[in-house]
Amino acid sequence: MLSIEENATLTRTGPGTPMGDVFRSYWMPALLCRELPEPDCPPRRIKLLGEDFIAFRDSDGQVGIVEPRCPHRGANLFFGRNEECGLRCAYHGWKFDTSGRCVDIPTVDAEVAERLRGRATIRALQTAEAGDIVWAWFGTGEAPPLPDFEFAAVPQSHRFVSKKMQQCNWAQACEGGLDTAHFSYLHAGIGHGGKVGLHEVGRPPRQPGDNEPPNLARFRWMIEDGAPRFTVLRHAAGLLLCAARHADDEQLYWRMTQFLMPNHSLTPGNFPADTSLANTWLPIDDSSCWIFCYAWHPERPVGDEERARLAAGSGIFAEVDEHYMPVRRRENDYLLSREDQHARSFSGIRGISEQDQAIADSQGLIADRTRELLCQTDLGIVRFRETVLKAAADLAAGDMPLGADQPAAYRVRSGDAVAAKNTPLSEVVRARFGDLWGRPNAGIESNTRIPALE
Repeated sequence: MLSIEENATLTRTGPGTPMGDVFRSYWMPALLCRELPEPDCPPRRIKLLGEDFIAFRDSDGQVGIVEPRCPHRGANLFFGRNEECGLRCAYHGWKFDTSGRCVDIPTVDAEVAERLRGRATIRALQTAEAGDIVWAWFGTGEAPPLPDFEFAAVPQSHRFVSKKMQQCNWAQACEGGLDTAHFSYLHAGIGHGGKVGLHEVGRPPRQPGDNEPPNLARFRWMIEDGAPRFTVLRHAAGLLLCAARHADDEQLYWRMTQFLMPNHSLTPGNFPADTSLANTWLPIDDSSCWIFCYAWHPERPVGDEERARLAAGSGIFAEVDEHYMPVRRRENDYLLSREDQHARSFSGIRGISEQDQAIADSQGLIADRTRELLCQTDLGIVRFRETVLKAAADLAAGDMPLGADQPAAYRVRSGDAVAAKNTPLSEVVRARFGDLWGRPNAGIESNTRIPALE
């Protein structure tokens, strides 16, 4: 468990907080590109890390993210006109470009306007677009390169991205994504008088000798072994969390999750033929966050049927309304069905994403980690907390937090593997990914700065 002070450090991300400073050392996803669909479209209000901004796409297609207050009389620029490469205040017509520079002050003569414009500059974040996401950089000076996520590097036809609102602090939502042990319970099905794999719900009992391919058998393995054994590998951008369960024929089923600093996770649950999945937890404030969701395949397009399924809510993608608010949420108890809980679903809540959301929200707006009783299956959560808290300490000491200067270290993968039980984990990881750190290209050198295996 954490102390009161450690929990506050972990969860508070507003301006001037230690973890807020950590977040502001990295590029952050701000919104989906399709939320600003065309030049001169209506601006949008957004809130990131406890700060309010206005996002707009100018006449040249460039995205600006600027503070909302006009420096003239304090009017909110959300009501402004997005026109001719700038956002013009609706009150008196002062105009600002995507860099925050005041480009027109029509209420004074040219000489006075020239003197005022420099003082009228408003704060603007640096922006970039990659992977159908608008990214924002909070720092000053030259921004580092964007993290080299694989989902952003594949052709647009090979990925699908969306987002969803989460009604709790970013850290407990992130911990839920990193905790693969709960798959044996929260995401289990019900049938034949007890827990069953999701593929067995509503089907006759499995008979001895039945053969299942690994992509189906894994759901049964998670039910049969609810206490996975964890090992954590550290690398230049974060952690590879490896959980082993007993499988058939004296083998082990490995689920390997990436945590990438400071708030990204590449999920397990996929073999090489499957679509890869990832999340980013972006604090709106200390009691809510956006969860950006990515699905991609490095070798083939994501087809129309799969896109429709993801958009409707599947896996890490929730069923959301036009504002990306989950249909099942805190206010309606996630549409929990006690009938389903008795007959079909361990949780009684429809949707893996929604099940995760309900449990994270149930811990409170900010979880009290001083009252926890942790065990071996929480090792990944413990290492996550140590890693992000160390980043806060490093930054306070003047050192670069982990991964902030290593964009190439983000080109890693997560996924599943089946291996003989005596196979060393290093061999399992190399066989699955080609590299000890989960990199898909073993030719890329791993730049390690901390011990690899613990």
